Amino acid sequence: MTTPKKFLIINGPNLNMLGTREPEIYGSLTLKDIVDYTEKGLANKNCELVWFQSNIEGEIVTRIQESLKQDFSALVINPGAYSHTSVAILDALHMLKVPVIEVHLSNTHRREEFRQTKLTAKASTIIMEGLGKNAYLMAISSQLL
Repeated sequence: MTTPKKFLIINGPNLNMLGTREPEIYGSLTLKDIVDYTEKGLANKNCELVWFQSNIEGEIVTRIQESLKQDFSALVINPGAYSHTSVAILDALHMLKVPVIEVHLSNTHRREEFRQTKLTAKASTIIMEGLGKNAYLMAISSQLL
């Protein structure tokens, strides 16, 4: 059997509140529900998923920097609101030599105007949004083809 592809999945601010935070936009599933759904959907694939969530910008930057010394095939990131504001996360993402897949559960283009500008997307290889719970599954699957 070949070595599994390893994915780092970073979730930004307020994603720990999924299930209770604006369910009309984000749905009723918790982040744990989405993790379980994604893990189950990829159970027969040759991959390993490492999940990380933080509400703190500096912790996200540090985790991206730490990934430089680890053997990840790709980074999947849902930067949440930091997508629209964080030059620090953008700069950290630019250091990566692996694909960066940015995901958003909702379609940000159907929301407030400020959400339609994504600084972090400038360092992303692929952007997937509006897929709800399937966002992470689709992002990882795109790298397993």
